[in-house]
Amino acid sequence: MVRFNVRNVLTMEIFRQKGSDMEEKHQTLKELPISERPYEKCEKSGVEALSDAELLAVVLRSGTKDLTVVDLSKQILSMNPFYEGLLGICHTSREELQKIPGIGKVKAMQILCIAELSKRLAQAKVEDKISFHDPSSIADYYMEQMRHLNREEMILIFFNGKNKVIKELKVSVGTVNQTVASPRELFLEALRCEAVSVLMIHNHPSGDPTPSRQDILTTKRMKEAGEFLGIPLCDHIIIGDRTYISFREEHMI
Repeated sequence: MVRFNVRNVLTMEIFRQKGSDMEEKHQTLKELPISERPYEKCEKSGVEALSDAELLAVVLRSGTKDLTVVDLSKQILSMNPFYEGLLGICHTSREELQKIPGIGKVKAMQILCIAELSKRLAQAKVEDKISFHDPSSIADYYMEQMRHLNREEMILIFFNGKNKVIKELKVSVGTVNQTVASPRELFLEALRCEAVSVLMIHNHPSGDPTPSRQDILTTKRMKEAGEFLGIPLCDHIIIGDRTYISFREEHMI
């Protein structure tokens, strides 16, 4: 007869837990074959030699018991059915990322921070070159900030007499295909900061910047209100996916 005492039970439980931990152990970069390690590849050939999945793997650092970190990265980059690769990350929420085995709260937030950093880097490239006299320059500046949004957002830009920006204000967040802005609330803010002119800019999540009927109506109301108050609406720019429409360029304002 085998005798079980407290010590035997505790010893068996410790071994059981160790076995479980080993089964769920995530494969780290160091455990990959040398030829598959992004760090070594980067050191040998430069960061430009890394694929998108390998770059993401460097940040994630570990995979799961079934997937290497590079394979996990590939899964993340292919999870969005509408946007492939890195662009898909910009259209993915933290909750969606956390549904992937091996991606917890921390890793999900790291991935989203990378997406936000890429947007800001793209915006920083054109920041010094932006000219608020040129619709294409304005569109370039706001493109990365707004083209990935899943909802329509409107930004109002206020200018002083020297055409310098006084204030930038996000005035509304709408549904997938509509944002509602009241001329009253917009021009109240313009009066508060003593703006001489204003510019509207908003995005179309569909990627097509063609003005909707509501866009045209809102622009008309804003133009009329601005003329009445002596604070003209100088342009309304709609951001699509790497494309834009300027009401001023199209002679619609």
